[in-house]
Amino acid sequence: MTQYVGAIDQGTTSTRFMIFDHAGRVIAVHQLEHRQIYPQPGWVEHDPMEIWERTQQVIKGALEKAKINPSDLVAIGVTNQRETTIVWDKRTGKPFYNAIVWQCTRTKEICDALAREGGQDRFRAKTGLPIATYFSGPKIKWILDNVPGVREAAERGDALFGNIDTWEIWWLTGGPDGGVHVTDPSNASRTMLMNLETLDWDQEILDILGIPRQMLPQIRPSSDPKVYGYTHKDGPFGASIPVCGDLGDQQAALVGQTCFSPGEAKNTYGTGCFMLLNTGTTPIPSKSGLLTTVGYQFGQQPTVYCLEGSIAITGALVQWLRDNLKFFDFSKHIEDYARQVPDSGGVYFVPAFSGLFAPYWRMDARGVIVGLTRYTNKNHIARAALEATAYQTREVLDAMEKDSGVKLTALKVDGGMVYNELLMQFQADILGVPVIRPVVSETTSLGAAYAAGLAVNFWSNLDDLRQNWAVDKVWEPQMDAETRERLYKGWLKAVERTFGWVE
Repeated sequence: MTQYVGAIDQGTTSTRFMIFDHAGRVIAVHQLEHRQIYPQPGWVEHDPMEIWERTQQVIKGALEKAKINPSDLVAIGVTNQRETTIVWDKRTGKPFYNAIVWQCTRTKEICDALAREGGQDRFRAKTGLPIATYFSGPKIKWILDNVPGVREAAERGDALFGNIDTWEIWWLTGGPDGGVHVTDPSNASRTMLMNLETLDWDQEILDILGIPRQMLPQIRPSSDPKVYGYTHKDGPFGASIPVCGDLGDQQAALVGQTCFSPGEAKNTYGTGCFMLLNTGTTPIPSKSGLLTTVGYQFGQQPTVYCLEGSIAITGALVQWLRDNLKFFDFSKHIEDYARQVPDSGGVYFVPAFSGLFAPYWRMDARGVIVGLTRYTNKNHIARAALEATAYQTREVLDAMEKDSGVKLTALKVDGGMVYNELLMQFQADILGVPVIRPVVSETTSLGAAYAAGLAVNFWSNLDDLRQNWAVDKVWEPQMDAETRERLYKGWLKAVERTFGWVE
């Protein structure tokens, strides 16, 4: 009997279930989008019940496409949009409020107040993170402070907090009927509440934020041979399957790209852009605006840490041109428009829609388009939007080299935008290093599958996984150094124009 591993990949705009074989090949995939809710400028929410509904639908859809029995799956892994925050009633499973999405900026006042007492890096020594609206801790505080009855429920022990991984695993393993309340260190390290050294919730930070500890999930290894729990017989699988892998989406992509050695890096091009550099088993504090984060923890092995550069808006900028400005009907058409012109005509588009993330952490920034002339047309703006992703990646790479002292020789890439050939070539040009796309570019789902499969010995070690990785395409830099630096200088000038927009 052939066996497989399943991965739930719950992202910012959609949910999918993927089934992989031992060679890491995709057997089946089913994917569905969910609503983006914008109650007011800067606020972003999701409906947690809709996400759980979509999860059940995609599981059933992929199993039907694969024509396999649920019992052919040896393990389930989960990967998720990180930082997105849910607080729910453990007795009913009903959320007290919509999920507050990682991009949401409503916690700016909470963050400003926290930073007033000890600066933006007040918790950085413990958590590896600056104080920013991006992380879950301030979002939990916002719900406790603003949604009637939640604080009382939390103090009674009836309110549970989770990022999306915790929510999904709780429902998979039974929800109100005995669901397990767990997370892993890669997700916990994005809450601003976990101590990087102890891999446990930090009581001092919980006290400062006023968050009752009993709301928080238990932190378990990202790949756990002891198994978090088993899928509930009444759930979407209709069978009992071990749930034993859990990774935040960017860390899952690092695992899927098999970046298991210090100095290996990957960049994922999704709604936002996230570059992770494996720094080994010691957390490296950043002096250049990067995040120090947990990469993964496999069973009893030492925890692996990363430096991360997080960019809020990349693929989301293409969606914005599609949905808000009606530039084109399908996101992939941006490449056709951008190819109509040889360059952006001096136009730069800085998409600071949710402020600027790495390496600036400026929540007062907002988006700008600069360099417009009578010559500018729609094609130039489309091209400038693509180039923005490459420029932002260059800024993060420069910061990584400064912090780690490691000179990157090539960049492994994955995510939806890596099929945009124009973008990938420009990325190689502006970095001055080769850009490499693997055969399986859906490395986020693959990483979650690897974490789960390792836990049950479906794959016996990391070398098994390395053998599955294969190159699909390489883009070599073609731009001369002088042009590269001139264009990049223009970008840095454009970024400065975004600062201080929000008073």
